[in-house]
Amino acid sequence: MHHAGKTADLLSVVMAQQRGSAAQPQLDQRVLRSLYQIQCWVLILFFPSFQFSSSQLCPRYTEPENLTGVLEFLLLGLPDDPELQPVLAGLFLSMYLVTVLGNLLIILAVGSDSHLHTPMYFFLSNLSLADIGFASTTVPKMLMNIQAHSRLISYVGCLIQMSFSILFACMESLLLAVMAYDRFVAICHPLHYPVIMNPRLCGFLVLVSFLLSLLDSQLHNLIVLQLTCFNDVEVSNFFCDPSQLLNLACSDTSINNMVVYFIGAIFGFLPLSGILFSYYKIVSSIPRVLSSGGKYKAFSTCSSHLSVVGLFYGTALGGYLSSAVSLSPRKGAAASVMYMVVTPMLNPFVYSLRNSDVQSALWRLQGRIISLPVPSFL
Repeated sequence: MHHAGKTADLLSVVMAQQRGSAAQPQLDQRVLRSLYQIQCWVLILFFPSFQFSSSQLCPRYTEPENLTGVLEFLLLGLPDDPELQPVLAGLFLSMYLVTVLGNLLIILAVGSDSHLHTPMYFFLSNLSLADIGFASTTVPKMLMNIQAHSRLISYVGCLIQMSFSILFACMESLLLAVMAYDRFVAICHPLHYPVIMNPRLCGFLVLVSFLLSLLDSQLHNLIVLQLTCFNDVEVSNFFCDPSQLLNLACSDTSINNMVVYFIGAIFGFLPLSGILFSYYKIVSSIPRVLSSGGKYKAFSTCSSHLSVVGLFYGTALGGYLSSAVSLSPRKGAAASVMYMVVTPMLNPFVYSLRNSDVQSALWRLQGRIISLPVPSFL
């Protein structure tokens, strides 16, 4: 009975493969063809010189010969004990609601309070938006699977989930680096801060962060789309992880893995290097701040950001190491939950509990909500 749910899901996958081996649904093929062409055009847009080799690296899309045997994947990251399913559903639903409401409150507080119309809080509101998107790529699907007693995710749905999760994760990493640069300018060059961090530059930095994140996600999707067949359909996590999809491929993916790790190093290591360099310059300039009040203000404005940076990169590194070293899929899934669910939930608390400006804005927002007139029909 313990493995009844897993056996039923495996039977559903086998039946889907048998149906798909005869003829792939035309809708899935059109979606895959569109995804493939969009990713190639994204690469050509970012790298104009890529046009000369696009015929080799982005050939014309053809229906994979063996891909028709894999229409769905099986997500095995969560326990299949029926008694735990209601507990997990309630836990993840509560965490997701707290994540969405907490980050929405930060966005509303920043947008409605003129005292927070500064570059730092503009970046914070975009970070909260990325946190909502990051959690929304995995938790709703997880809750749907728990409710339906199923672990299946379609091939196209897997690609879409993977694309958006990488997009928002990379977006958060780049925004944290931008926020570190903002703190560097504010503390090391306070007189030039309004001129340097003008609204045009702030909007440009957010736009560049989004475009680079989009490029990162589409590069991962393009790598996975090159796979023509899979040996297995079991993904040892609760979401579609690109590295695990590569491990399921029946062809040699050593080059693909090298490219994935190289891309991850670029979009992960470079923002972290920028953060560390910014805080190195900040720490070296703090002794030149003569007043104790100035030192306290410098530390207080950086403490919340440093807490979020440590939380984000600490859980990300823990998730990577647990999946690479540990042989237990449960431990890897637990680390992924910390990274993809817990971190976006805690970020609003970190900024609201450690930042007096955000606390004051939230109190003023609450006062305005309470003072709203009650509709007459009530």
